[in-house]
Amino acid sequence: MPVSTYLVVALGAVVAGFVQGLSGFAFGLTALSIWAWVIDPQLAAVLAVSGAFTGQVIAAVSVRRGFEPGRLAPFILGGLAGIPLGVLLLPRLDADWFKMLLGLLLVVWCPTMLLARNLPRITAGGRLADAAVGLGGGMMGGLGGFTGVLPTLWCTLRRYERDVQRSVIQNFNLAMLSVTLATYLAAGLVTRATLPMLAVILPAMLVPTLLGTRIYLGIGEVAFRRLVLGLLTVSGLALVSASAPRLLQRAGRPISTAFVGEHPVDSAGR
Repeated sequence: MPVSTYLVVALGAVVAGFVQGLSGFAFGLTALSIWAWVIDPQLAAVLAVSGAFTGQVIAAVSVRRGFEPGRLAPFILGGLAGIPLGVLLLPRLDADWFKMLLGLLLVVWCPTMLLARNLPRITAGGRLADAAVGLGGGMMGGLGGFTGVLPTLWCTLRRYERDVQRSVIQNFNLAMLSVTLATYLAAGLVTRATLPMLAVILPAMLVPTLLGTRIYLGIGEVAFRRLVLGLLTVSGLALVSASAPRLLQRAGRPISTAFVGEHPVDSAGR
């Protein structure tokens, strides 16, 4: 690969590492928005999972506030059950329409939450509801890799204090990414060809991730809530932009490569 490709991959790792360190999630979303222009989608997905896993380990060690095993357990148990369900549903579900509808929901709902300060706090459902959200997050991991979207939105609706919310999202994603990475390794997707890229992204993301965690420690509740809802809105836009070209293509309409780049994110792209 040309040197310019490695530079773009390093840039994506730097930006994504910082975002993940600051928010506790969104490495794959951020990195793939940059990497999709220069590398193959399958390679990008493997790198995104590897980088996100590494970033979550760093962040989990750096930011240990708000950790409550009892609160986290239902999310993880649900998520672990959801991953194989998502994998089973994948060949039977219209993934493009799934991403489009979920993306539109996030694009509409998250800005509404940003603008409306007095939305009621959701308290119903208890641990059973948390497990159901974890199940949905795990299924979305199996379907398209966005494990953190539903738990993040749910924690925001629950109005968890920022350290508790970050702990839930961070550790949930770490557990789901561990399973996903193990699956990739077992399937032989992490090949020798990926090693040079991994040697680029892992060192490149280290300092930005630590910097993001340091900045997180200094921001308040309101700023963190705005950050999370903003990133969820971007997640929605990414889902829509990934699915819309495919739906247009299926409808027989031409697609402008300027809209998605030369290498659009595939059905496993995050």
